[in-house]
Amino acid sequence: HVQLVESGGGSVQTGGSLKLSCSSSEYTSRSNCMGWFRQAPGKEREGVASIYTGDSTPYYGDSVRGRFTISQDYVKKTVYLQMSSLKPEDTAMYYCAAGRAEGRWCPVEATFSNLFPYRGQGTQVTVS
Repeated sequence: HVQLVESGGGSVQTGGSLKLSCSSSEYTSRSNCMGWFRQAPGKEREGVASIYTGDSTPYYGDSVRGRFTISQDYVKKTVYLQMSSLKPEDTAMYYCAAGRAEGRWCPVEATFSNLFPYRGQGTQVTVS
């Protein structure tokens, strides 16, 4: 069972930055896609970003492309989400998720689906 632990959430003003971290208990073929999705109260879940750990290929949701950057430290088995130019609409609970890649493809829109069966507890991000 892959265990994921998020950290780094908090409150920030509009235009500010935050960096989230997600540490995984393992980097294996069943967790070679890692990513983030978010959910705000009363809204549907939204894929934010994902990364293929084999070669660090990133994928981004349309609403965050150009503002957020996903990266990894392979040795530490940790994925990061650097969030910049934050907006109030970025306010949500952010969840780390992991699953098996299809080749090298880690669809960001699938981060909250069964394709990413492993999930962390979530970390709150509030932008005001």
